[in-house]
Amino acid sequence: MEIAIIAHDGKKAEMVQFLNEHRDILHHKNINLVSTGTTGDKVSKAGFKVNALLSGPLGGDAQIAARVAEGQCNMVLFFRDPLDRHPHEPDILMLMRLCDVHNVPLATNPATADLLMKSL
Repeated sequence: MEIAIIAHDGKKAEMVQFLNEHRDILHHKNINLVSTGTTGDKVSKAGFKVNALLSGPLGGDAQIAARVAEGQCNMVLFFRDPLDRHPHEPDILMLMRLCDVHNVPLATNPATADLLMKSL
């Protein structure tokens, strides 16, 4: 199973904390993590194996959207910062739309992500 992880700059530490809290589930279920670039760097430094793609503003969100459309990605955890502006907002909206089109679970905050992880 592949889970995409994305976190805006103000949410990266929260993503690392979340993954640490769910480390057992990730390892026992043999989850493959894929991420946008900078999120992947932070998560990798915390000891997780992750396939880091491009940074979100450089096309990483679009790369993950393509994985969703191709049926490679089974879940997306995207810790968004709704209080900040993002120049790559069209890519973010495309990713969210493709999750809906392809019926891929999408969590945009830790509370929802926690529920998705518990469902595994």
